[in-house]
Amino acid sequence: MVMSKDVDELARKTPGKKSLAMEAFSRALLAIPTIIADNAGLDSAELISQLRAEHQKEGCTTGIDVISGSVGDMAERGICEAFKVKQAVLLSATEAAEMILRVDEIITCAPRRREDRM
Repeated sequence: MVMSKDVDELARKTPGKKSLAMEAFSRALLAIPTIIADNAGLDSAELISQLRAEHQKEGCTTGIDVISGSVGDMAERGICEAFKVKQAVLLSATEAAEMILRVDEIITCAPRRREDRM
């Protein structure tokens, strides 16, 4: 949620088409907690609205607690994410998306010619 918010703020300061790509990336980051809530069988719309409200506060460490089915302070619960792991996952996902977007044309093989053997 924090990363999405920061990317969105940076997109507002960035001119041109680059800002559109940054806004799309921000929305993709925002989808992560939604998917986590959905996969846990929780009401993602309600939890995301609560999470968004909590993240308006400075220094917020609120996240989705899938065990209790609510939002709560992750620092109080002893839940933390390793920065290096998160960085590697986001970098890999971003690079994969970039490779897909950079494909300009599909290269197809020419049909093989058959030789008449009689």
